[in-house]
Amino acid sequence: MMAELSISQVSKLYAGGVRAVSDVTLHVGDGEFIVLVGPSGCGKSTLLRMVAGLEDISAGEIAIGGRVVNRLDPAERDIAMVFQNYALYPHMSVRENMAYGLKNRRMPRDEIAARVAEAAQMLELGPYLDRKPRALSGGQRQRVAMGRAVVRQPAAFLFDEPLSNLDAKLRVSMRGEIRKLQKRLGTTALYVTHDQLEAMTLADRLVVLNGGQVEQVGSPLEVYHRPASTFVASFIGAPAMSLLDAHVEGGQVMLAGQALARVARPDGAVTLGLRAEDLHMVAPGQGVALQVDYIEELGAQRLVHGLVEGQALCIALPPGVALPPVLHVGAAPERLHLFDAITGRRFTARTSAQSGALV
Repeated sequence: MMAELSISQVSKLYAGGVRAVSDVTLHVGDGEFIVLVGPSGCGKSTLLRMVAGLEDISAGEIAIGGRVVNRLDPAERDIAMVFQNYALYPHMSVRENMAYGLKNRRMPRDEIAARVAEAAQMLELGPYLDRKPRALSGGQRQRVAMGRAVVRQPAAFLFDEPLSNLDAKLRVSMRGEIRKLQKRLGTTALYVTHDQLEAMTLADRLVVLNGGQVEQVGSPLEVYHRPASTFVASFIGAPAMSLLDAHVEGGQVMLAGQALARVARPDGAVTLGLRAEDLHMVAPGQGVALQVDYIEELGAQRLVHGLVEGQALCIALPPGVALPPVLHVGAAPERLHLFDAITGRRFTARTSAQSGALV
């Protein structure tokens, strides 16, 4: 079953005036995989729990499949939730864990058996159906938790940081399994994570949250290449975008005495954003001087961290490149990201190949 999910001006206010979620509006289309991402305390799990019915809504409206669910119990919302801690019954077998919710709904035994068998085959759990959770690995337990959700055939899946307890290698493989499963089933999904790499690889669209508010909604590539604010720019991407204090002088964005791009703004401070992969080495006397601080060797590339007039900047270079203590680095003007120094919001510069030395 597929269903749209609509969140309209939803807020959550706790005792003492603490606002965890503030006026969030979001539409999730049929079969869409939406990832809520942001740092701890940004409100993403609270928002998910309000959709699930595990938290009361202070204001606004939530609808699933066109039905307003504000006053419905979790069991009445036609959703299935996968938690971080698996939440499996230790005394039950894998088969019994997957079937438990269906038995509570008094579903016929043959239909329960068919749904469990289908989910077990899909998730490669067939050999483990008679085992108890303690006899399974972390990844297998998470697949059982997913299987328990799949057999419900819900209108929407809700994932609350389901991979947080797994090691790095297993997280990568489980990301792929979750994505393939959701695409195969075509079920609407809302997924919470604080891991921006996880968010980028899973989402049809990202919803970046900050302080209980939506900072930006867009495809992973849109959010990466055109961050709407300095917060998004610094949170999405590894390594994070370098953000430097620059200024506008006579219609030019200036950094370290170099004109970088033309911009229709009055003179004053701006914030300049640069992605490590958008920078390259140039000849001495060109670009800006980067005093090398330290280097991260990653095999396929090396990340060179340094300072430009006391401000941190990172550049990605191929391995084996000889590095002097001071690098001269440049970037094409169209690769510059410019933000208002006060609000942190993005604005657009008019750039050209003749606009400055960072070419």
